[in-house]
Amino acid sequence: MTTRRAFLGAGGTLVGAAAVSRAGAAGLPEAPYAPTHGAAPGATAAPLAPPNGRPYHPVVTLNGWSLPWRMKDGVKEFHLVAEPVVRELAPGMQANLWGYNGQSPGPTIEVVEGDRVRIFVTNKLPEHTSVHWHGQILPCGMDGVTGLTQPGIAPGKTFVYEFVARHAGTFMYHPHADEMQQMAMGMMGSWVTHPKDPRQHAVERDYVMLLGAFDIEPGSYTPRTNTMLDFNLWTMNSRVFPGLDPMVARLGDRVRIRVGNLTMTNHPIHLHGHRFEVACTDGGWVRPEARWPEVSVDVGVGQMRAIEFVADNPGDWAFHCHKSHHTMNAMGHEVPNLIGVDHRGVAEKVNDLIPGYMVMGDKGGSMGDMQMPLPENTLPMMTGRGPFGNLEMGGMFTVLKVREGLARGDYRDPGWYRHPAGTVAREWSGELPPAAQAPGTVAAPAQGAASVRKPQKHGH
Repeated sequence: MTTRRAFLGAGGTLVGAAAVSRAGAAGLPEAPYAPTHGAAPGATAAPLAPPNGRPYHPVVTLNGWSLPWRMKDGVKEFHLVAEPVVRELAPGMQANLWGYNGQSPGPTIEVVEGDRVRIFVTNKLPEHTSVHWHGQILPCGMDGVTGLTQPGIAPGKTFVYEFVARHAGTFMYHPHADEMQQMAMGMMGSWVTHPKDPRQHAVERDYVMLLGAFDIEPGSYTPRTNTMLDFNLWTMNSRVFPGLDPMVARLGDRVRIRVGNLTMTNHPIHLHGHRFEVACTDGGWVRPEARWPEVSVDVGVGQMRAIEFVADNPGDWAFHCHKSHHTMNAMGHEVPNLIGVDHRGVAEKVNDLIPGYMVMGDKGGSMGDMQMPLPENTLPMMTGRGPFGNLEMGGMFTVLKVREGLARGDYRDPGWYRHPAGTVAREWSGELPPAAQAPGTVAAPAQGAASVRKPQKHGH
């Protein structure tokens, strides 16, 4: 098994002989690493207010951060380092990934429409790489497609990309070099180009995230990169629930959530408790008259969608992919369906051979409060607790927390929502109205008896 120390150590050894020379490194801007500020590993960093250049309202990268720059002769200079990283997917599980500046996904790059940007990319991977600036309109030689528009960036080398951020919008960056391996190892990042006029497309809260997928066998640390569709961990910014922070909004705030998809399948992203409009794609802003109300948006492979809404409904609202397998962790795809199978007497016999054996799946998939042994570095399929018990969610799932009275720019977790009296679903013990039956069906038997409801014969 590849451990964290061996994984990071191997990457450093492989590139050490080709490190950038001191003379070459002297002209590079600093390569910042993810800020900690005493927060838990992988926590959401505070928005990065622009220290110079044109003003803009910064985004908040869910469980991530934005990359600082230096201004040199009117050009914004950034420094990305492609390298092996260890990412905590959620407490109890770490993954050996590839990323940028110590994290997967890499830091969000924020610029303003019309900015000239210069990005230095240093390669500390064991193979060549490149960076494609997904959705940017730029000179062909800056497009980052290895073999077509540039040679690959060899291990230990630094390349520089320079272009003008011509259009405001939501974009991505990722390799176009051995991309099946490199993207499957987590190499990706978000890019936001803000409008010249900060009042244009203005919102109070602006979140950004990238959807990713990994196939990490239980008990292991490194993704299997040849997987095409059968992934078992579905992530938002390379984190899974309950390792994802909530998105916080003040009651009445206009909120934007930017979502990009670099997995191998589409994701219908669903928000509870609110209606929204798709306001922007990676192709540009959608005209107001062309928008329509939605509660789910399908984000296709290689696409970005920015949704906007007014947070006018207080509470704790689920935000997730609506594919049910994508809100689970460490999925086992070959497990048979045991619903309705009689296990009486079986558990006792199996326990003689396998101490600690538990009957599972005969009544459904819920684990309730049961805990079962797991391999090292493996998350339960459904985990996380809420104010009413087990949430039984994982993967691409987090919570939008809308609260009255928050200070402007306060992104701290306000805790669980305190529901007004009489607004929570509750058990009913009074008289029930009659329950209508579907036409042509037999009434269900008394509770506790197992049966299958069969349709009556048709009269034709």
